[in-house]
Amino acid sequence: MPTPKVEAVTLGELKCWRIDDGRAELLVTEQGAQVVSYRRHGEQPLIWLNDQATFKPGTPIRGGVPVCWPWFGNLSKNPDSVQAMRQAEDAAPAHGLVRAMNWVLEGIESDRSPVRVTFSLPQANGQLPGWPQQAELRLTIELGDDLSIDLATRNLGQQPITLSQALHTYFAVSDVRQISVDEVDGLDYIETLENWETRTQEGALEVAGETDRIYLDTPKRLAITDHEWKRRVLIDTHGSASAVIWNPWIERAAAFVDMANDGWQHMFCIETANVLGDVATLAPGESHSLGYRLSSEPL
Repeated sequence: MPTPKVEAVTLGELKCWRIDDGRAELLVTEQGAQVVSYRRHGEQPLIWLNDQATFKPGTPIRGGVPVCWPWFGNLSKNPDSVQAMRQAEDAAPAHGLVRAMNWVLEGIESDRSPVRVTFSLPQANGQLPGWPQQAELRLTIELGDDLSIDLATRNLGQQPITLSQALHTYFAVSDVRQISVDEVDGLDYIETLENWETRTQEGALEVAGETDRIYLDTPKRLAITDHEWKRRVLIDTHGSASAVIWNPWIERAAAFVDMANDGWQHMFCIETANVLGDVATLAPGESHSLGYRLSSEPL
């Protein structure tokens, strides 16, 4: 294998690293420890790079793999045990506190296969605004034959911590109207667009409009069958029994200032998560790891 190439680059106003191991190229930002693109050489991208995203300090980046922690989505929709962790009266930002913070790059180990990139967030140890819990938070990315992402939390305090979280992954697709997810057949899900009703999936999921669902008791593998690109994108998860599946569709995407009007066609979110009854509760000293391995196979 050729020697991996690691390059410090700037995307908009943000510091990033581009890593090429000869098989694939990865782009990750200091802000949010966020993968913003991933593509194997000679193939269509697997992680969607949003060329209309806002790359400015303090602004969450739409696209790639945002880290949602220590809560997911609207805090008020989370279980009481997650809400109780926050001690502040102002409105809680969506998707937690860490997406727009600069993480510390602990190292890029390019002399091994797979290449390993490790970030940590020291502020998680009692220094996050309105969230006084003490935790060690680390994100590890491995770039090899596949892409692996792992978000690890360890409770450093004296009391239990309960959190919801997600790797809010935007997958690249040929056309969201030409894909399907077979593995959700028969699963219960929360239809957030219809009063959070609980429903049961009948058959494969195909996207024909705005989609925002929380699937429960999910299997360890979910896959996106992309008929036009003639591939299956495989997502093998760990530490998760729930998944959020989202696409904004036409009208909502048009309202986003940081997405092209047709951007909804080329992205599809399957978010590896711990949400609702699948939240993580950590006793003092206990750790939890959430993540997935991303690969693909031809149809």
